[in-house]
Amino acid sequence: MRTKLTSLLFVLPTMWLMGQVDLTPDEWRQDLRFLQKTVHTDHSFLFKKISAKDFDAQVDELYEAIPDLEDHEVIVGLARIVSSFAYGHTSIWLTGWDPNNLYGFHQMPFNLYHYSDGIYIQGVHKRYKKTLGAKVLKVESIPIGQVLQAIRPVVPVENEQFFKAYGVNYLGTPEVLHAQGVMEKLKTSVTLTLEKDGKIFEQTFAPVEIDMSPIEYGHIHQQGVWLDARDTTETPLWLKNLERIYYFEYLTEHKTIYVRHSQIQDDPEENIPDFYTRVFDFIQNNDVERLILDVRLNGGGNNYKNKSIITSIILSEKINKSGKFFVILGRRTFSACQNLVNELDTYTEAIFVGEPTAENINFYGDNRLVELPNSKIPARLSFAWWQDKPQWENGPWLAPHLAVDMSFEEYKNNHDPTLEAIWKYDSSSAVVDPWQYLKDLYMAGKKDQVTPEAVRLVNDPRYRYYPFEDRFNQEGYNLLANQQFEPAIFVLTMNNELFPDSANTWDSLAEAYWKAGQIDKAITLYEKAIQMDPDGPTGDNARIMINRIKNEEN
Repeated sequence: MRTKLTSLLFVLPTMWLMGQVDLTPDEWRQDLRFLQKTVHTDHSFLFKKISAKDFDAQVDELYEAIPDLEDHEVIVGLARIVSSFAYGHTSIWLTGWDPNNLYGFHQMPFNLYHYSDGIYIQGVHKRYKKTLGAKVLKVESIPIGQVLQAIRPVVPVENEQFFKAYGVNYLGTPEVLHAQGVMEKLKTSVTLTLEKDGKIFEQTFAPVEIDMSPIEYGHIHQQGVWLDARDTTETPLWLKNLERIYYFEYLTEHKTIYVRHSQIQDDPEENIPDFYTRVFDFIQNNDVERLILDVRLNGGGNNYKNKSIITSIILSEKINKSGKFFVILGRRTFSACQNLVNELDTYTEAIFVGEPTAENINFYGDNRLVELPNSKIPARLSFAWWQDKPQWENGPWLAPHLAVDMSFEEYKNNHDPTLEAIWKYDSSSAVVDPWQYLKDLYMAGKKDQVTPEAVRLVNDPRYRYYPFEDRFNQEGYNLLANQQFEPAIFVLTMNNELFPDSANTWDSLAEAYWKAGQIDKAITLYEKAIQMDPDGPTGDNARIMINRIKNEEN
């Protein structure tokens, strides 16, 4: 069973209130050591992206600092330590949106969203109406880019998409901003430098009383005292009927069924199997040419409920064809929904459109609540490894075949660029897998077309999330392993020409020439790798290889 991410973000246990506890430095230190011991004893498998040595060093640093820290700084420090595992399910969340005011932290009455052209105030309390739709330039007089960098360690950043989706929440939490050095002195307000209608101005926000979090699926929707920057005279498909977990609509003009599915849970009015039976009965009995499954808002749930979705699509001869089935991904596609899209990628002809997902392809998910003994702070530590793909297909996210981001103006005017990309999609000329396309050209004897086409694809924004460099590098090493030196040099040379600023492409190409017996060329390329990365791991490897080559020659 899986719990949806929204419950981790905004519904924290009510067992611990900041105002009810007054801990000594020794008691905070006891909590810290308890957390450290629990991790080593019961969750040592989490040491994947951070080593046990580096984790312990962070613990020791906080331990020494505790006597000189205020309580909120210790709490943020604990969150930093848990976030260092870099799995979204493993966390101590500090949001101040919770109406119980857990942790005693505050939250400013605005919701920020990271659009393709910057961070904007998407929703706000009516008290600050003039700021609605403004672009955020600075927080506490510090440029927004630097502030994002400062708060990043507090967020359990699984990948850049996860940070885009959830990191911005802390820009309105003064306790986090102070602990991370954005605020010089702690206060219960936050000042933003904003730009709107060509004018730059400052606005200081203070908390307001709320009965419940106004955030739903990452947005404030206009109702009562809460305002939305979007034109609310109409509603785009992806925001329609949000009171339902899923719904579908037939788009007559495009002969397309559109499904928005925003949790992997049964809707109280109709369970998942019955809903998809109804969807595919409609597809079978009507003039339908395409299916769009929109999971950009889907933060997960129970992945055992994915089966009926997958089997329905596999069994549909009408839909499970190239160019007939599209899946819209986004920065909130996470957890059990990551499992869903992994399976769709493996077993169907899905074309993915939009942004990458917020989860690693294979990941540590389900978590256990570990209550720290003195403070009662709830730390959530993952225990289940979910592996839908073989290890060589793992990655930071599932990337779309067609990358599409939304600008603020597009959001404001209810324009959905993902749908536009789908309407323009031409299966006869589309390149779904760039590497396979280039490989097919090579195998067809069209070697002279490979590099120009690679340049075209690398520079096409629709493929900006495709891991060209890593894929070319991997294929080059596969060829080297089979002693296919000439093709390996061709692939790795192309990679180097496409990504000349990467030290690794120089290092890999050097290895290819070394294995092909061209020693002088290899040494020259290794020296270039050292020049590109003099103090890093690639430069270190290049130095080791040069010494090895020279020793072998002697």
